[in-house]
Amino acid sequence: MKIEDIVNLTEGTLTNKPKVQAIEAATVFYSKVEHGDLFFSSNQEEIDTAIQNGAYAIVYDNDEIVKHDDEIAWIKVSDIELAAFKLIRYVIIKKEAKFFLLSPHEMSFLKMILLQKSNISFMADDWRKAFEQILNSNDSLFVGTNKKLMELITPDLQKLKTDVDGYAISDTLFRTTFKVGGFAYQEKELTPIHLDYLLRVVDFCETFSLPYSIDRVKYTKHFIPVFIDGALKSTQPSKSDKVAIFTDNLSDIIKAREYIKFGNTWVKSIVLTPPKVKVEGVERPHWFETEEDLRHILKTTHFNYAFIYNADKSILNTIQEECSLF
Repeated sequence: MKIEDIVNLTEGTLTNKPKVQAIEAATVFYSKVEHGDLFFSSNQEEIDTAIQNGAYAIVYDNDEIVKHDDEIAWIKVSDIELAAFKLIRYVIIKKEAKFFLLSPHEMSFLKMILLQKSNISFMADDWRKAFEQILNSNDSLFVGTNKKLMELITPDLQKLKTDVDGYAISDTLFRTTFKVGGFAYQEKELTPIHLDYLLRVVDFCETFSLPYSIDRVKYTKHFIPVFIDGALKSTQPSKSDKVAIFTDNLSDIIKAREYIKFGNTWVKSIVLTPPKVKVEGVERPHWFETEEDLRHILKTTHFNYAFIYNADKSILNTIQEECSLF
């Protein structure tokens, strides 16, 4: 690509009169720079190393950068991240790539049921890694959950369809029987509040001929139920009326509590969160700061369902290790 084209695409300013007229490739990682490459960075040490590795052009946004080599092209931009993706947009047009913004739940199910990850790239949240993914991938389908980053990549951002095939036949909070694609799936480890996410992902796979298997469906990291006894030891659902439900989002807690209100009037639910977290519909959640707090609440409070929000991983591991919850 010619230097003048890079200047135009990044809407930058060529601050010198270089001898080089074109570059071979581009990267945002100095360790990947090869002879003839374009390098995006505003870090002096990285830039110096990139030049030593053979960089022909530097895109930067820091006025304090010292230009040690005036034979290469120096392109000043207002925002290096934005400039990098202006170049990427040109690459996307040539690739005819499609980009889809997924919710975290949809992404979890997509990764779960896919049998092969050919022709699809899962976008990294880090802009540098995302840049390299798009630039170096032959895939034509890209999915991600970082809205700000995805919108920076392309204005033609799509979401999964909401009006899709499939419906629940019967369910409890922890098991769902549903029908999709003419097949019924019995008693899957799927909370019904997540069924819509799964159905949208199935439709997405069908639309783009991505191989998948619904037999792989199980609880996601967003909703993990563990039936326990009074000593916090895991047990069979038939042997306990207590379940601890670990969630990483407040929305699932709100939806699940609404669900049990209509079908289980006898159920006593409690919500456990870190201090000062407000949950819609819950006047007084149980706050915990340490694993000891969490264990104490679960042992001393009457409940059938305990929704535990954003528990530290060490708390989960301690309970798992000492009390065999899983």
